[in-house]
Amino acid sequence: MHAAILVALAAGAGAFAPAPAVSHRAAPLSAEALKIGIVGGGTVGGGIVEILTHKQDQLTACAGGVGMEVKTVVVRDKSKEHDWALPPGCTVTEDVDDVLDDADIDLVVEVAGGTTFAKDVVFGALKKRKDVVTANKALIAACLPEIEALLEDVNAEGDKVSFGFEAAVCGGIPIIHTLQTDFVGDSVTRLRGIMNGCTNWMLTKMEAEGVSYTDCLTEASALGYAEADPTLDVGGFDARSKLAIMIRLAFGVDVNEDDISCKGITNIKQVDFEYAKQQLGGTIKLLGVAEMSGEGHELTAYVTPAFVPDGNTLAVIDDAINAVEIKSENLQSSLLVGRGAGRFPTANSCVSDIVGCARKGLPEAFAKKTTDVTFKNDFSSQFYLRIQYRNEVGIVGNLGDICAKHDVSIYSLLQKPESDYFVLITEYGPRSNIKKVAAEVEGASWCVGDTFLMPVATKE
Repeated sequence: MHAAILVALAAGAGAFAPAPAVSHRAAPLSAEALKIGIVGGGTVGGGIVEILTHKQDQLTACAGGVGMEVKTVVVRDKSKEHDWALPPGCTVTEDVDDVLDDADIDLVVEVAGGTTFAKDVVFGALKKRKDVVTANKALIAACLPEIEALLEDVNAEGDKVSFGFEAAVCGGIPIIHTLQTDFVGDSVTRLRGIMNGCTNWMLTKMEAEGVSYTDCLTEASALGYAEADPTLDVGGFDARSKLAIMIRLAFGVDVNEDDISCKGITNIKQVDFEYAKQQLGGTIKLLGVAEMSGEGHELTAYVTPAFVPDGNTLAVIDDAINAVEIKSENLQSSLLVGRGAGRFPTANSCVSDIVGCARKGLPEAFAKKTTDVTFKNDFSSQFYLRIQYRNEVGIVGNLGDICAKHDVSIYSLLQKPESDYFVLITEYGPRSNIKKVAAEVEGASWCVGDTFLMPVATKE
């Protein structure tokens, strides 16, 4: 199979050292430059300021001679010291109206996060006909139809107002622009990928070092990989928000993210890695998947841990790296790989959108749309079912009866020596059926505790 591979390894956290405050040119704001207001002066906001400052000449050239100058930065507490140097002519404020009500500001960058205050910022800026760039996946996933409707209303009244959100999905990987522009003559049939860097780092460490889930999460939080609320990462919800956005761009379908089946990594045990590596030949990844039926009229989507066999490219994507595979009719298979989070990878994507706004070349946000697709909240696969048991006579026979009752065929049964766990691999079938099997198994006299199930990914 032909594979077009795009690798976007964005700059790491050391790409720019915080610049001394005295090192910048004290130049006045240019009347011809794009004036920018940034809402959020934390990790990503500071990275944007640094890139715009250090790469000023390069970015101006890319924008056809249009300069980009940060006029105002909105922070929660302006008395708090920040780790970035204030650009010349720029002011820091705690009042977002200093950005929204400033007629000189052409573009608002929202990197504050959340879905309440951030929504007021984004919607307020668009209503005032200011271009918007945001890294807020949660807001877009929750409010995409509202954002699209507002853009239509605003753009019906005059010159185009741009909305850029490259940084909202997978950090430094150019997945948004790719889906907006590179598949216009193609038909996407499947999205599949590792969409959360924190959980991929945790799974890599759990497998390689035998570290427990709890210890791994503690370390991930200390390193800054996890969100302030780590449930968003480990519960799969961060990946689900990203998947919902990509579904809209790839398939033209609005899907409520709450309707997407979502399961995180909290119940994965070391024994699962042992079975995956030693007996099945592969590893475990948290995957986001969206796939069209063969007829192209039914869409399934889910976020779940999955057994990924050796030979699948996603099996070798380790640490805090994201990867998204796009299958389509014309290109067959394309893979985008890069850092999914962090100061400069995320800031770099924001700056890309800022330059696009400056040269009036940002792609239309949500061009593709269809109503000819039905979303189905179920999916089919082979499945891995891990079961803890107490030794009784007739376990295999009872398990076979339960599977037959729910129309599930057994592919294989695996058991490690001296283990009180065994693993059932099913034939290809719907998840709804294997969930019924799991529920009935848990009620059997020989079953101890909860079962754990996950799909088995294909090699292609």
